[in-house]
Amino acid sequence: MASNLAVPQAGVTLSEPIPIFRPTFGEAELEAVQAVFASGWLGLGPRTAEFERRFADYIGTPHAVALNSATAALDLGLRVLDVRGGEVITTPMTFVSTNHAILYNGGEPVFADIEEDTLNIDPRSIEKNLTDRTRAIVVVHYGGHACDMDAIMELARSRNLPVLEDAAHGCGGSHRGRKLGSIGTLGSFSFHAVKNLATGDGGMLTFSNEEFDGRLRRLRWCGISKDTWDRSVVDRQYSWYYNVEELGFKCHMNDIVAAIGMVQLAKLDANNARRKAIAAYYDDRFADLDWLETPIEKTYADSAHHLYVVRLDRRDDLINHLRDRSVSAGVHYLPNHLFALYRGYRADVPVADRVWKRLVTLPLYPGMTDGDVERVVEGVRGFGT
Repeated sequence: MASNLAVPQAGVTLSEPIPIFRPTFGEAELEAVQAVFASGWLGLGPRTAEFERRFADYIGTPHAVALNSATAALDLGLRVLDVRGGEVITTPMTFVSTNHAILYNGGEPVFADIEEDTLNIDPRSIEKNLTDRTRAIVVVHYGGHACDMDAIMELARSRNLPVLEDAAHGCGGSHRGRKLGSIGTLGSFSFHAVKNLATGDGGMLTFSNEEFDGRLRRLRWCGISKDTWDRSVVDRQYSWYYNVEELGFKCHMNDIVAAIGMVQLAKLDANNARRKAIAAYYDDRFADLDWLETPIEKTYADSAHHLYVVRLDRRDDLINHLRDRSVSAGVHYLPNHLFALYRGYRADVPVADRVWKRLVTLPLYPGMTDGDVERVVEGVRGFGT
């Protein structure tokens, strides 16, 4: 698939390293932060509330609750789903936060296998692992490509099970026209510095069930009945009074992060379009390499293109070859069931065990110049000569 990327100009300095990820910020983000400082209200406040409203509208859910990380979002999401004492079917092909959240909540992770082509959790393996103890299903939209949500939601409905979408990679991606994070019972997002919508750190939960809203807001703010902004503005006469209704945590977003988030949200579609163009150019330039497999995109998916992951037999040799040319590459991920913490949990995952050893993540971020992209291409192609 051809790309409209221009031919890079000569004179690229090869000593300048190309990272796998780099956040793309500009003057608008700086101005937004300065406005927060000028307002005098830096904590959980009006900008956080506005970011929640805008993000919910973008994703297509009635509710969104902003948090200080995706780890907190996953934790609180599973907390309101009440998985304690039960099994949670999940994927090994993810950052460990996904599965730590199950353990935080007293659940037992059960690792389902992945699809060989998308690297997403395989609905057939989910079905195979369902038991009377299953309390929830967690799916990760790996690399920004949607899981097979039709099959997964059909399974979930047949067992009356909630589905938590880990859309840390998927901000702006969609499944049959529906934004990722709007399909399951809850959607969890990451705004870490390397994500498609980057604020430095932060997270969000999206959902339709109104009953979750009040509890999540209490859980993120020490179990307190109303946050400080609400008490100061809505209940001005009694701003000093609050009730503590349950044991909560201190994991809310603040207005500095939210201000950056609103600017980034306005840029998200354009940034994702740039990611898509770079991925298409990689596809085109690697198409003739019979020793390299490039990512696929299913007809039901519009990927957010968070990762560009290729496969080859000499994975480590390619990583070292690129590093010698100041081009970074990585591996996403070491399957979680191989970590010491998770070795005692059920994991019949032959596909994951096989394919992870061949995966390489190449640089992909909207701020890449055409010259950067061509350097990556030349580095990869040079490995095969």
